[in-house]
Amino acid sequence: MALVTTAEVCDANPQLLVSGELRALQPNFQIFGRRPMFSGPIVTLKVFEDNVLVREFLEEKGNGRVLVVDGGGSLRCAILGGNPVVQAQNNGWAGIVVNGCIRDVDEINGCDIGVRALASHPMKANKKGIGEKHVPITIAGTRISDGEWLYADTDGILISRTELSL
Repeated sequence: MALVTTAEVCDANPQLLVSGELRALQPNFQIFGRRPMFSGPIVTLKVFEDNVLVREFLEEKGNGRVLVVDGGGSLRCAILGGNPVVQAQNNGWAGIVVNGCIRDVDEINGCDIGVRALASHPMKANKKGIGEKHVPITIAGTRISDGEWLYADTDGILISRTELSL
């Protein structure tokens, strides 16, 4: 997003907001990482207190995509840590949004990637490999589908059915 804020996107697209083609997530997320503004096509993942599939995704080439993880809103352990975030940065992911917790905050804050999460938690996740890839998820009051677009900055997070010409 070349210097276009989420507020400007909302102001310029009231018809998309009314139709639901452009949606704002509820402001539940804390900002981590060195990239406060990021955008890209969405890849969805649904897990609960398990990070095996999260790590597997971030080992792939990101190609500017954003991984959106529905962790069930759990505040009992972290499903994303520093090592996978470093790998995501190195593999070209634009950002990661976690409806759950992260850990290794200092390491993540040193990475040139955008990360949003509900909170930080020192306990690690389970490693069972249970979850669903590329499925519609609902987080922060918003339904999100694989292939939609995410736009994030310090004002919030927007989801669009298609890439917006900004």
